[in-house]
Amino acid sequence: MDKGEEWRLVIVTGLSGAGKTQAIRSLEDLGFFCIDNLPPSLVPGLVELLSKQGPGPEENKKVALVMDIRGGKFFEGLEEALDYLDEQGFPYEILFLEASDEVLVRRYKETRRRHPLAGESILEGILEERRRLESIKERASKVIDTSELTPRQLKEEIAELFGAQRQKLTVTVVSFGYKYGLPLDADLVMDVRFLPNPYYNPALRPFTGHDRCVADFVLSSPATQEFLHKFMDLLRFLIPSYIKEGKSHLVIAIGCTGGQHRSVTLANKIGELLKHEDFRVIVKHRDVVRASSSRRR
Repeated sequence: MDKGEEWRLVIVTGLSGAGKTQAIRSLEDLGFFCIDNLPPSLVPGLVELLSKQGPGPEENKKVALVMDIRGGKFFEGLEEALDYLDEQGFPYEILFLEASDEVLVRRYKETRRRHPLAGESILEGILEERRRLESIKERASKVIDTSELTPRQLKEEIAELFGAQRQKLTVTVVSFGYKYGLPLDADLVMDVRFLPNPYYNPALRPFTGHDRCVADFVLSSPATQEFLHKFMDLLRFLIPSYIKEGKSHLVIAIGCTGGQHRSVTLANKIGELLKHEDFRVIVKHRDVVRASSSRRR
């Protein structure tokens, strides 16, 4: 399986309640394709698929699998799956998460969830799970004790271990029209209805912020230039702080009345300026087609 060297396979396992859900979310943020609660018996088929049908050159060849005691009898095949990977020479890493008995008991009481192996008590299930996972822990590439870690600290540790480089924050700039409602996923919302409105110019009304005539009209306003200067200063202050706090995606919504003229122009311009700041930027226009269609009816 010579293609195995092109892939990075991480197997996430460990004690229930130790943070595997947070770990897999962190790996997903790092570009891993993640599969939760995969039966170990399916590992050979998955590896065969990865070896024969690798992704395109632009895709990250990184896969993370969560396999733990929730799999019941299926989980008992994990060591056989690991032996298979060793025999085939397919590289993999095992991330094992654990925590103290006291912390795990407290977490289960706080969430009111039932431990997969709990009998008469939560602690009984935890101790039995430790026993069953002992041999897997011995094979682990990295063991993380999450007893004293916050979710943010765990994310930072996983990024340090499995991130090829510090991930850039992805910034989505979306234009919208207030008449159609606020974008539900917006982190920052900026109202630009105070700027000169091309709608009131009959020659510009049929066009959108994508058209040069509208963009020039909006951007030529001194108020627009002052707004861009101050708003970009605000973003240069905020974004590094968001990154420091572990945020991986920021949605900036720019709104005008109909989502056709001012917001489209400014979303495009802000996206362009952010790209010059070396951020990963996506620009979307939620209502420009809807607004244009409604004007034609």
